[in-house]
Amino acid sequence: MAAPSQPHQATYNAIVIGAGIQGSFAAYHLAQRHRDTLLLEQFLLPHSRGSSHGQSRIIRSAYPRAPYTCMMPDSFRLWQRLEAEAGTSLYRWTGLVVLGPVGNPELEGCQRSLGANQVLDATVLAQRFPSLQLHAGEVAVWDSTGGVLFADRALRAVQDVFCRHGGTLRDGEKVLRIEPGAVLTVTTTAGVYRAPRLIITAGAWTGALVAQLGLRLPLQTLRIDVCYWREKELGTPSPSRASPCFMALGLSRAPHGIYGLPALEYPGLVKVCYHHGSPADPEERDQTSLGAPRPDVTLLSSFISNYLPGLEPWPAVVETCLYTNTPDEDFILDRHPKFSNIIIGAGFSGHGFKLAPVVGKLLCELSLGEEPSHSTAPFAITRFPSVLQAAL
Repeated sequence: MAAPSQPHQATYNAIVIGAGIQGSFAAYHLAQRHRDTLLLEQFLLPHSRGSSHGQSRIIRSAYPRAPYTCMMPDSFRLWQRLEAEAGTSLYRWTGLVVLGPVGNPELEGCQRSLGANQVLDATVLAQRFPSLQLHAGEVAVWDSTGGVLFADRALRAVQDVFCRHGGTLRDGEKVLRIEPGAVLTVTTTAGVYRAPRLIITAGAWTGALVAQLGLRLPLQTLRIDVCYWREKELGTPSPSRASPCFMALGLSRAPHGIYGLPALEYPGLVKVCYHHGSPADPEERDQTSLGAPRPDVTLLSSFISNYLPGLEPWPAVVETCLYTNTPDEDFILDRHPKFSNIIIGAGFSGHGFKLAPVVGKLLCELSLGEEPSHSTAPFAITRFPSVLQAAL
């Protein structure tokens, strides 16, 4: 799919910038609606420079905030539809344990989102999931829908189905310039493209792209340590009876939360990560000093010793990923305040992958002037007033 050396010019019905999971689903929904759509990606595919790479993500119904709770049934349904269209499995059920201090608001929000009493005390948790340990004053909530999305496979699947429906995917093309208008012009390193509508889902590069359109979004890019921890006793439980995914909320030493997935990617290695990181320039994400301290890894090591004693307390593998966060960690799904045919999807804050089928549908609906299938009010740009003033 590499871009040809000859400069290219074409007109489309829609252009999507950024072929991560959100942009790919936006393009997929446009193609499903028979819109001639161009999906642009600055890096050659596949790549690990952004936020959509890697083998696994958690999917769950448990959410502390109502807007996401309302979107998840639709998301599960759309993932199943993509599985059927692609003819491949994209999800493995494991269940999800959410643990934290009694009375923690986020934990209580997760419990409400499940619509039933799914509380597990220390005794029940120890019986069902002996690998996880609760401490005094803590409780766990069980989400029976939780599981693992196969992320790399999912990204390939949605792009393949998009192309099968007539979409055009051009990778290795960095966007240089966006010229607004009734018909927009997008200039890349390899061509010039025009369309009456544009969706920007460029992850950590979104801020720079919309800055040239007079918009200063409060986006912060974080480099996340993605850590894998070796099981002390290999082979148990078996893959057919894998341990559940988990989230730890409200712990005083880990205020941003910790999450984990069973040993599915690397044999005998359990994925446990801190839901936060250090500020990073996306162009320099791998330029870290040799031997530089990694406080998040130290924090995780302490958590492992206290809550997951069946794992070695130092990671066997450390990879990196990027989060692009908003101040409130809610998404941005909105029209540009000045150019209504430019739609922006950004700030997925480390919890957007599972919701990508719905996010893509909402971005598609906004670009076509349709009534959104879910309220986008919580995701409006206008919740950041100074940004709107800067744009206007």
